[in-house]
Amino acid sequence: MSRLAFPTFCLATGLLLSITLSQAEKPVSMIAFGSCLKESRPQPIWKGVIAAKPDLFVLLGDNIYGDTRDMAKLKAKWHVFEEKPGFRKLRENCRILGIWDDHDYGENDAGIEYPKKIESQKIFLDFLGEPKDSIRRKTPGTYDAVTIGPKGKRVQFILLDTRYFRTALKRAPKREKGKGPYGPDESDKAEVLGEAQWRWLEKTLHEPAEVRIIASSIQVVSATHGWETWGNFPKERGRFLKLLKKTKANGVIILSGDRHSAEISKLDETLPYPLFDVTSSAMNQTQKPGKEENPHRVSDRYFRENFGVLKINWSKPQTRVTMEIRNLVGKIVRTAQVTF
Repeated sequence: MSRLAFPTFCLATGLLLSITLSQAEKPVSMIAFGSCLKESRPQPIWKGVIAAKPDLFVLLGDNIYGDTRDMAKLKAKWHVFEEKPGFRKLRENCRILGIWDDHDYGENDAGIEYPKKIESQKIFLDFLGEPKDSIRRKTPGTYDAVTIGPKGKRVQFILLDTRYFRTALKRAPKREKGKGPYGPDESDKAEVLGEAQWRWLEKTLHEPAEVRIIASSIQVVSATHGWETWGNFPKERGRFLKLLKKTKANGVIILSGDRHSAEISKLDETLPYPLFDVTSSAMNQTQKPGKEENPHRVSDRYFRENFGVLKINWSKPQTRVTMEIRNLVGKIVRTAQVTF
């Protein structure tokens, strides 16, 4: 499930739009992203997103709060979201890519045990306007990859599914102060991606690209806070980092959501370059400020409404990516840079 960015669908009409080869090969230099949108609440943040003029927007999960096993209700909530004026205006002007997290998957903190995952996948792909004959509709899970841009300026978007195959979370024997309720599952059978998705990911990482954006609904780098994170599955997290190194995957930046706060995390000495995990959350689901363990955090957390931006400077001899967290009105509140 890896493809070039030639056809796309208009989410407003469901009609296939024609994109020429030259348009598909146009370099991407401005990417926006975000997560955690309560569909029943106002969404004024889209005004700031639109003002940033992104080439592409990545929905990072909890795009709605479905939380149901009634598929009619789930579908209705997706419809409420796609009719939001701000979101409608955005998708008229830029491409939308998306992954899901637990609430739009269907149930809080759910994984492989959620009984309606097959039906929920169809509804999610309908929302994204996925073609009826797409391989993404014919295989379990919603993972996908899209490469955009000409040789020398290619951006590969790797969209992971951290729900469909994920082992049920393990409760911590004793909840520590300042941490969430979950602990690490050391079992060899504990999974995040599932073997089919792992095989696909390894193959995908071997494909040529200058910058690789890996969208994971849950954090990868921040691993010890006790809420949902790849750190709940330490062997899977280790496998992920080893795979990046094994495939010599260049230009990787991770995007994540879920946490109802924003932060930028940096992992050194794992790859030949620093690995950043940019967490943007929430677009309209804020929480009260609080302390949380993350030894890899750059600066501090941001707790108000926010969205993320990646700005790619393709100037030779090096490619520079500026990572930003922007507030409700589009003002930069956190930032970092990496050069590949």
